[in-house]
Formats: sequence, C-alpha cells, structure tokens
Amino acid sequence: MRIPIYQIDAFTDAPFGGNPAAICPLDAWLADDVLQAIALENNLSETAFYVAQGDRYHLRWFTPAMEVELCGHATLATAHLILNRLSPALPRVTFETRSGALVVQRVGDKLAMDFPGLATEAPMQAPSDLIAALGTAPRESYPIRKMHNAPYWLFVYETEAQVAALTPNFITMEANVIATAPGQKVDFVSRFFAPMSGINEDPVTGSAHCTLAPYWGERLGKTELAARQISARGGEVGCCLNGDRVILTGKCVFYMAGEIELSV
Repeated sequence: MRIPIYQIDAFTDAPFGGNPAAICPLDAWLADDVLQAIALENNLSETAFYVAQGDRYHLRWFTPAMEVELCGHATLATAHLILNRLSPALPRVTFETRSGALVVQRVGDKLAMDFPGLATEAPMQAPSDLIAALGTAPRESYPIRKMHNAPYWLFVYETEAQVAALTPNFITMEANVIATAPGQKVDFVSRFFAPMSGINEDPVTGSAHCTLAPYWGERLGKTELAARQISARGGEVGCCLNGDRVILTGKCVFYMAGEIELSV
C-alpha cells in the first residue's frame, strides 16, 4: 500500500519556521492503530489524515501519542495543500472533524479558519507542583476545560521576556499549559507546553489561540488581534473574534511531498 504524504510549515511565510505538519490523503480510513503508528513514525506535533466525502473532507489529527479533538496548524496545512496544490479551483474547503465543521477560505495571500472559541473557566490558583514545573509563577492562572483527556491551564505573565525565559520540567508537568503575556510588537505572545499530549513544546498552536484570542480580546477591548508564538521556530497568527467563534489567519510554506509504503 502506498499513501501520499506531504509536509507543510504552517503559520509562517518562510521555510523552517512555523509548525510543520504532515498530511496524508486517504481513499478510505485505515485502522486507528495504523494511523497512530504513522503519526509516531513521522514524529511531528501533528499528522493530519483526511478522506474526501462529497464536497467535504473528513479530517482527523494525531500527535505521536494520541488522536486529538482540535488542531489548528495541521488544519491550516491541509487546507493549503488542497486549495493550492490538489484542488486550486476551490474557493474554500470544509472539514468535518471531532470539533464540528471547520471552514477554511482564502483571504488575500492568507488562509482564514473558522474555529470554535474555547473560553477559560474562572481564575484560580494553579497547583503548586505545576507552577514549580514551569519555574516561574504566573500573575494569573485559569483552568481550561479538559481537552485530549488532559488538564489544561492558561498562565498569564507580566512580560514577553518571562514567557520566553520559561524552561519547564516536562517530567514533572501533569498538565498542558498555555503561557502568555502582552507582546512588544504584537498584541500578545505565547508558548504552548503539552507533555500530556506527547508534545513537550508545540512550535505554533492554532487551537491555543481559540482560548488566547477571547482572553486578550476582552482584556484589550479588541476584536482583531495580532499574535506571535515565541517558540524556537516561531510563527504569526491573526485572530478575529466573531461571537463564539475565532477566525484564525496565517500563511503556509510547502516543504515536501513523498510516499509512505506499508505492508498492511
């Protein structure tokens, strides 16, 4: 069996930036353990698999450790593949996912994704062992509803420098954490640590901005925000609040096309 595979850098306009995602178009679904094994072999934050269903696409995302219910950068990369390489005549693409229908369309030289907003819960003190694992206490901490069978927290810091300087102890971290602060050149910056999902630090995380955009939008009194994830690779995410939805915009760079050969 031969399966096409593509690798695309998402949320960047330059190669080797943003977040690399693998994309595998399928004629029909393979067994879940095979999909998971491919994602582990790829060893990227996410591998996206999709099957065309009429004029829509059934899309699933796997980290090296598990299937997840929402992923931004691999959705952006998959849309880039379809709209720019495989079906360039399409004006938009609709994905059916575990998080409902997600529409991606061209907006100038970028792609815009219509995602659900993921609000935080009321602020509360984070567990002391989690704060110790991050190394620096946040000014504010907010639990986020459990995703991917893991606890999530939003940690808000005073400065971009504090977020940049974080060196978490991933061995002792028992939650996934979005760390954020006001940006020096953008509205806000962030980093995302997800050891509970098999990813110590994700380079650029679209789904995290489904929480970050509503938080910073309310705090700054804005509906349109510019964000940067300040991982080692780094990437830019445009955010627009639209009711209970968040429109995330970004660019992609095509990196690789190939084939997987399986004897299954």
